[in-house]
Amino acid sequence: MPITAPLSPPGGNLSLEPYTGEWTYTQAAHLLRRAMFAPTHAQIKAAVAKGLDATIDELFQDLPMPEPPVNSYSEEDPNVPIGETWINAPYLEQEEDEEEIDLHGYRHYSLRAWTFGLILNEGVSIREKMTLFWHNHFAIHEIEDPKYLYLHIQLLRSHAWGNFKDLVKAITIDPAMLRMLNGNQNEKGSPNENYARELLELHTVGKGIQVGEGDYTTFTEQDVVEIARALTGWRDRGHSTTDPMQQIEVYYDAERHDTTSKQLSPRFNNATINDGGADEYKQVVDIVFQHPQAARYICTKLYRWFIYYKISDSAMQNVIEPMAQLLISNDFNIKPVLQAFLKSQHFFDILSVGPLIKNPIDHVITGIKTFGVAQYPEDLKSRYEIWYRVFDQPSNMQMEYFRPPEVAGWKVFYQAPAYYRLWINASTLPIRMNFTNTLILEGLAGEDVRLEIDVLKFVKTLDDPYDPNKLIENLAKLFCPHSLTANQMKILKEILLPGLPDQVWGVEFTEYEANPTDLEQRMVIEDKLRQLLRTILNLPEFFLS
Repeated sequence: MPITAPLSPPGGNLSLEPYTGEWTYTQAAHLLRRAMFAPTHAQIKAAVAKGLDATIDELFQDLPMPEPPVNSYSEEDPNVPIGETWINAPYLEQEEDEEEIDLHGYRHYSLRAWTFGLILNEGVSIREKMTLFWHNHFAIHEIEDPKYLYLHIQLLRSHAWGNFKDLVKAITIDPAMLRMLNGNQNEKGSPNENYARELLELHTVGKGIQVGEGDYTTFTEQDVVEIARALTGWRDRGHSTTDPMQQIEVYYDAERHDTTSKQLSPRFNNATINDGGADEYKQVVDIVFQHPQAARYICTKLYRWFIYYKISDSAMQNVIEPMAQLLISNDFNIKPVLQAFLKSQHFFDILSVGPLIKNPIDHVITGIKTFGVAQYPEDLKSRYEIWYRVFDQPSNMQMEYFRPPEVAGWKVFYQAPAYYRLWINASTLPIRMNFTNTLILEGLAGEDVRLEIDVLKFVKTLDDPYDPNKLIENLAKLFCPHSLTANQMKILKEILLPGLPDQVWGVEFTEYEANPTDLEQRMVIEDKLRQLLRTILNLPEFFLS
């Protein structure tokens, strides 16, 4: 099955000027698909009624931070009763001859289930989409203590559309990042350059064109060395601690800090970093952000995340450059830039609609959340079990949350020339299709619980489920960013009405509603709807956003 994502970059209206075209279901669906996970028919219709500006305001509405993850099932943790959170709880000190109790394991399980519970229940908000964006940008993996991961992801969530410069400062001394890139081993006399290099190459200015030995258009090897020296002295403690009095924290060890001056290259205007003690890392970030490429780099990544991976010279000049200047004029606050971008003529240009291949997380969430009728269990253990089963699905499609494969994130977001096309291959395509088939026909099963889509309840949320043409049209508009061909619509209609006149479907559906206890009639209607939905979710258009 070919995935017909365009191979050329979106063109058309290359402008950051506000969108002035029509505001219909098509435009509202495009905005919500990109800015959140899996909008429902009701959410899209509400956005149409509210208008573009009000919908943007809703997407960026401040929300309280979520309640933390809890122990959903483990009876082996003496410090955390079932139903209580583990985020500040110690681990167990065990003797060598004792049977090991894996508290790390259930806490990792809890964190992952909780995270997907947030995505599935996010409402109309850009926060979880931006949390995933930053998770890819500041990629960490192989962190053993889930408490570190929790603090890290909450840091990203709290800065979802906040100040980029402040976020980089916070990430620089984030305990998970200190461990990930060996910042907690960086000390005077023996500087560790890992974080300094990624701070420049991946987090702020990017790796420009090489113009000489150890010299790029954005930074030099000298800058890496000097910035590493400036960041010496930071440590973390509390990793996998069994001490109930020891919380996770970072601290500055003045004895391990290099207090001598550090001289940067002409790429940073030959700036000198003087001893700033515990605040010297802030001085580093402030200097780096004076580089004009810092704004362009993050705006380019936002463009690739929300529009497309290929960027023409015109898009760079007429969209990304104005975004970068807007970011600088707003002291690197992301919100006004994102809002202008998502309201722009270019964002709503027809060539910007539907060229992306959904990432596995978006694919899975769309297969569940778009229906708007999934019922999650009331009891805690079963609810977390289902959320974890959802978490597990994109992992099978080569995208596991909390485990980007590289320090640069998932390859599809930076690996030219294929980019998003890397998501679809001989291994992942059958897994994607099997997931949606199973979900629609059988439900997603855990050990003791099953997540099922009530297709009859779902179609009643649509505008006119009695008219087969309108029903199929509504489903196509909801699940597919591109219009289906006349032949595709004909094939879909044959599933509901194999050789029969249109009115037969309305009669059958009305008869079912009049007598919902007639199991035979219910099964006939339900089976047709499941086969229709299975077919739609296997269309190439469903794989696009």
